[in-house]
Amino acid sequence: MRTRLYRSGYAAITLCLALGPATLQAQAPRVRTELDTALVSVGDRMSFTVRVEHDPAASVVWPDSLNLGPVEVLDAEIIPAVSEGGRTVTSARFTLAAFELGDLEIPSLDLRVEAPDGSATTVSTDPYMVTVQSVGLDEGGDIRAIRGPLGIPLSVIYVLPWVLLVLVLGALGYWLWKRRKPVEASPRRSVVIPRFPHEDAHEALGRLEASGLLQRGEIKEYHILASEIVRTYVEGRFGVYALELATWEVIEALRSEGLAGHAVQTFAGFADRCDLVKFAKFRPGPEACRDLIQNARAFVDQTQPRIDPFDGGAGAGEDASVEVGREAQDRGAEDGAADVVAAGSVAGGPGGDAADLPEGA
Repeated sequence: MRTRLYRSGYAAITLCLALGPATLQAQAPRVRTELDTALVSVGDRMSFTVRVEHDPAASVVWPDSLNLGPVEVLDAEIIPAVSEGGRTVTSARFTLAAFELGDLEIPSLDLRVEAPDGSATTVSTDPYMVTVQSVGLDEGGDIRAIRGPLGIPLSVIYVLPWVLLVLVLGALGYWLWKRRKPVEASPRRSVVIPRFPHEDAHEALGRLEASGLLQRGEIKEYHILASEIVRTYVEGRFGVYALELATWEVIEALRSEGLAGHAVQTFAGFADRCDLVKFAKFRPGPEACRDLIQNARAFVDQTQPRIDPFDGGAGAGEDASVEVGREAQDRGAEDGAADVVAAGSVAGGPGGDAADLPEGA
């Protein structure tokens, strides 16, 4: 009987020793953590939740400040305790951010759980690894060019004093320059001696001969330029708008100016040749083309002003051909008057008067 009692006591002690640690372990506080993401960019926010399961009579003492190393705590929120399966769950949510690149570690966090009898138990969270990458990471891996410095915006208040200073300095410099600038003598006026139309015509005809138009076969262009040169001379010499008139109109105008007949014929032959080439597609030979320039020079020489060395220049704008024609007319008039006087002398005898001639004599 005594042996059986000893055996029962031994079994009870063994059972207590076996169940005691399990009961104590079931009542010990436990901690669980949760991180919403482990890959963030610089400055991105992370949510870190800590849950502590403990006896309903115990309480969790949260630290006043947290030091999580390279990770900064932006905000902390204590969640009201809730009951789960006869246990109390006390939670806290922390908002974290990292401003360093690379793989960072959220270190372990130590929490105290105090029992009603004053005893305290410390629980620790597990560390977490977080990867922080750069903002705007190029997936292609290419190195981007460095951006230039940002410009400083200019305001009116900043620029206006400098503008006024520049204006004042400019006005002062101009005033000093005007004071020291010597008085310049008035520039001498250059005297422009006008050229005669026949001088311009001869020079233009020379340039036309040396232009090489005949050698290149540009016969029509050659005659057009020659006609323009002579007609320009006629305008300057006689005041006839030869460039705007037909050939026959120019000839009539020259005749009305009293130009000698041979000079008019020279111009008519020259102008007719040019008109044939311009309008009738006539193509003269090289020799005939060279003769055209000679005819033009002959016309200019026949009609250019007469130079009187004792009169200081041209003789009142009269050309030789016009003067010859007018002298012939004057001689004819004088001869007619002499004939009339002679007839009067015969009719009236010596000392007779021409007024005594019969009417119609």
